[in-house]
Amino acid sequence: MPDRAKRAARGSPREFDVAVIGGGLVGASLALGLSDTGVRVLLVESVAPDSAAQPSFDERTTALGNASRRIFQGLGVWDALEPDAAQIRAIHVSDAGRFGCARLVAREQGIDAFGYVIPNRVIGAALWSGLSRARGIELKVPARIEDLEITADGAGFTVVGDSGAREPLVSKLMVAADGAHSLVRAAAGIDSGVEDYDQVAIAATVITDRPHDGTAYERFTPSGPVAVLPLRGGGYGTVWASAPRRAAELLALGDEAYLGELQERFGWRAGRFVRVGRRASYPLKLTRASTTVAPRTVLIGNAAQALHPIAGQGFNLGLRDAAVLAELIAGAKGDVGAPEVLQRFSEARAADRRGVVRFTDSLVRLFASRIPGVSLLRDLGLVAFDLSPPAKRALARVSLGFGGPAPRLARGLRLK
Repeated sequence: MPDRAKRAARGSPREFDVAVIGGGLVGASLALGLSDTGVRVLLVESVAPDSAAQPSFDERTTALGNASRRIFQGLGVWDALEPDAAQIRAIHVSDAGRFGCARLVAREQGIDAFGYVIPNRVIGAALWSGLSRARGIELKVPARIEDLEITADGAGFTVVGDSGAREPLVSKLMVAADGAHSLVRAAAGIDSGVEDYDQVAIAATVITDRPHDGTAYERFTPSGPVAVLPLRGGGYGTVWASAPRRAAELLALGDEAYLGELQERFGWRAGRFVRVGRRASYPLKLTRASTTVAPRTVLIGNAAQALHPIAGQGFNLGLRDAAVLAELIAGAKGDVGAPEVLQRFSEARAADRRGVVRFTDSLVRLFASRIPGVSLLRDLGLVAFDLSPPAKRALARVSLGFGGPAPRLARGLRLK
């Protein structure tokens, strides 16, 4: 009788090296990165990836930095993403109703693009298509975990399938990739702080009366920032942040009225907005775990830090989490959940995590400030930035991270 059948007959739980809880963009990327490494991986996701209810693969778009593009190349999914990827060839930042503005052009920095804008549903489809063919990964979807107990030796838990079937399992390492309200983080006893920005983001695709030229816009308005990102095939992905009451009013408008409000707030740089797709909304908060590791547990992506989308850094940061963790797990000698492995992850990610959180949070607070004189100072800062080639070169490198070693995948190298 095979070993697996013997264990089942005895009622012994099956064993995995790594259990990734959460199959969104970051969790799926980690699991795919661990394929063919000899590591026994379990991926548990509560919502089917092709379901309309899947929150990770909705109407939003993601701006990938160049390091993220290389990671996806290493994961073997970039060829599937590229046909839907719009190059960001320029970035235009402005302060509505004031003189401050700045423009960055990729070719002036010696690169083809600052990044690429791709719909989340396209990224999700490519990742799960890769997972369906990957070796060494067991997928449990739709399913959830219950009865999670974490000890110094490992984690025991029950996977509950959509049919109600229950299966006890154990793993040497639990990876929390289950979002800002992570159940794994809570079970591990890791505290998190939440700072409410008192804003709600409305995401939608809009079509204009003229084709875009690859420029991504970030316009700061008194009621909140508006991001307008170019899409492959024309049109823009928009994210409009405003106070909750105002967001509710905007969501209640008909399409034509909504486009009129967006046009008035954003301006005419992208042309006339003529059509809008389905609108989705989500509250904006900074959620930050007190630590990214605990015994037999590691946090990545939004489970570790959920950011304001103002600079488009949240997913890129989470993807670097996944790339670093995959590299450490693949290179571990023996126990992948050993304290020294987790400590190396914590140290490797600390500077990048701290820098991105501070950068994003500072931008939100700077452009939301109503303190007298601050608006003048930030406009002068934008103008000074626009006139400073060194500052532009530094910002062009933001997609590489804010410190710590660059993961092998982000340098175009394979894990093994």
